[in-house]
Amino acid sequence: MLRQIIYIDEAKCNGCGKCAAACHEGAIGMINGKAKLLRDDYCDGLGDCLPECPTGAITFEKREAAAYDEAAVRAHKFKQFETAHAHREGGCPGSKIREMNRRTTVGATPAVNTAVPSQLRQWPCQIKLVPITAPFYENANLLIAADCTAYAYADFHAEFMQNKITLIGCPKLDSVDYSEKLAEIIRQNDIHSLTVLRMEVPCCGGLETAAKKALAQSGKHLPLQVVTISVEGNLLG
Repeated sequence: MLRQIIYIDEAKCNGCGKCAAACHEGAIGMINGKAKLLRDDYCDGLGDCLPECPTGAITFEKREAAAYDEAAVRAHKFKQFETAHAHREGGCPGSKIREMNRRTTVGATPAVNTAVPSQLRQWPCQIKLVPITAPFYENANLLIAADCTAYAYADFHAEFMQNKITLIGCPKLDSVDYSEKLAEIIRQNDIHSLTVLRMEVPCCGGLETAAKKALAQSGKHLPLQVVTISVEGNLLG
């Protein structure tokens, strides 16, 4: 297809690598000390790399090129993240990062041997175990839920987890302040909204407080909804 895409003038490139670092899609790489457009379908044509180039080696051109493939870019980024995560020292093997692409919706025919399809979209899901940055946070609506809510509220998956990235925890059992980690997750990723799901018991207030504190510390202004579940399993608002 004919579309706008970047052009790199190798003669002007000084090999600083700033354009490659600025390219969030991974379309640009450094080969033999020079910046190269590695794949047309990774370039979205928006030009985040242009202002980073100190020599003016990058410009736009309009030519025949493969269409921008968002799915391929996402898969590439997740593979890179997994590789980096796998090389970190220590850590529990069970906390290996995984992303589940849920293609079913609530009410659709469930998978074999699954009465109700899970809506969990990533692993791990414990606040203490999730990474601060990961591809699954991109364009995400974040659900920060108290552990007990999944057991108290019958339609937890259908009403709250669907189309969200789910982080669960219990401030009383973990005995930690989640706010600092949550603030970094919000600050360093493209989060669109926050939903806090808590129980009516007083100790669950720590989760709500941590989420509100994290949002304030992040410096971002995002929609925040707090929903409370009674110990009988009813929505209180």
